[in-house]
Amino acid sequence: MNRRQALRLTAAGAASALAFPRVLRSASAAAPKTYPHGAVIGGFRAEEVGAEVLASGGNAVDAAVAGALVSGIAGPQMTGPGGYAASILIATADGKKVTAIDANSTAPAAARADMFPLDEKGRVKGRIDEHGWLAAGVPGVLAGLQLALDRHGTRSFADCVQPAIQLAREGFPLPANIAGGIRNLAAALGSSPGGRRLFFKHGAPIAAGETFRNPELAEMLATLARRGSVDTFYRGDIAARIAEEFAKHGGLVTAADLAAYRAREVAPLRLAWDDAEIFTAPLTAGGLTILQTLGALRALGFAQQPAGLTRTHAFAEALRLAWADRLALLGDPEHARVPQARLLSNDYARESVDRIRAAVRGGKILAHRAETRAQPGTVHLSAVDRNGLMAAITLTHGGSFGSCVTVEGLGLTLGHGMSRFDPQPGHPNCPGPGKRPLHNMCPAIVTRGGRPVFAVGGRGGRRIPNAVLTALVEHTVLRRPLAAAIAAPRLHTEGTPELSPEPKWPADELKALPALGYKVKTAASATLSAVAFDPATGECSAAMR
Repeated sequence: MNRRQALRLTAAGAASALAFPRVLRSASAAAPKTYPHGAVIGGFRAEEVGAEVLASGGNAVDAAVAGALVSGIAGPQMTGPGGYAASILIATADGKKVTAIDANSTAPAAARADMFPLDEKGRVKGRIDEHGWLAAGVPGVLAGLQLALDRHGTRSFADCVQPAIQLAREGFPLPANIAGGIRNLAAALGSSPGGRRLFFKHGAPIAAGETFRNPELAEMLATLARRGSVDTFYRGDIAARIAEEFAKHGGLVTAADLAAYRAREVAPLRLAWDDAEIFTAPLTAGGLTILQTLGALRALGFAQQPAGLTRTHAFAEALRLAWADRLALLGDPEHARVPQARLLSNDYARESVDRIRAAVRGGKILAHRAETRAQPGTVHLSAVDRNGLMAAITLTHGGSFGSCVTVEGLGLTLGHGMSRFDPQPGHPNCPGPGKRPLHNMCPAIVTRGGRPVFAVGGRGGRRIPNAVLTALVEHTVLRRPLAAAIAAPRLHTEGTPELSPEPKWPADELKALPALGYKVKTAASATLSAVAFDPATGECSAAMR
């Protein structure tokens, strides 16, 4: 993409102002769009940018990365170059390689298991794990996007970042939802000089409709583009500036922590179901929970069970078991003993099925402890090109605006990866030097007959794994097409008796579920972005809900 194309894209985006709602309408699950050159779906302004990259000969990875970078400018509350993590899945068009890129945040060397003191209710005092400089670890987004391009793209970082630079420099009318978020978090966002400069105008939070610009971030990204990579963000003058701000404000991340950081290409988790294979991101991502649940459903003979209350009961209990294990047992496997192999084994699936069947026969729910926790603030993009190469990229700040601190002089708002640790010392997911926190991102790709046919991921915190699981069950297990898979109603649980089906869940089941022991309250699910590819026709389609 050249500078003229980038200017045209950002000018068009500024004219329409609220491009994201337009994308949602044009990519409704009821009528998925088809595309001649491939498709990118999800994010903020990513559809237009990705389409231009694909039309000009770029591949799905190029398009997804360009879309991710511009999303970090247009959706600053969700993610950005200072986002704490990215989780990426890529499948080559011939299906011979499906790979994952882990760009999760790492805790600084000075992190301790007890660094977040708890009050009498077990909550972190002052929420210092969520807002402030202690909440931020080493940000991984830029390293992950660079690695994806280096290993699997055809365009340079300098090419892919141009629309983001232009949008940050020229600005765009601030949507009401982002302005509301700034207003609600004004105290936290205004706690750093960089945040006051970026998110305030004449001493007040910037209002909806006003032009939102980030010239400092534009210059930082332009500097990285001129240098040909993001390396100096981690090892160089930009890294030194970031470390200086951490030190100045009592944060723990140092220049050495930044220099030690590496995104890495890793093997994805995989599960076979009939003639399909499901691939998803490994720990510390949320994919293990998805495959653990799928293993139990496969052992249950889920595909052969008729729809109705009994199947829903079994589905919910499989999820509750996986979530109870997730919150009690999972963490960074390089720093804690995590029983990954057992949780994904056929033996454990059969044990789980015995418990699930006993609960269903008894008309009750399983008893175990778990705690819910809200975790918003994420973007997901799925992409496919005309050849069938697929990419699924999830990237995040964590909660809205992440740590709510901005590096002065760089316009860089930092995610709060440290909030994803469990503050209880001794927990597998407690903080520690160099540890990666457990997170909910779980991009997934399905191959059938050896070719990638479906890519999906979501945004919505802890609701992501369950929503992605539902789409995989609908598309891969129940053999429903893209539109039906994304439109299907979803339910959410985190292991507690609380069950949150979407309002369009069958009414008779909503009435019957409380008698089984569930505390039922309808609620929205995560937002999924998915693409599909038909190897026989070469047709690419996309849907988002």
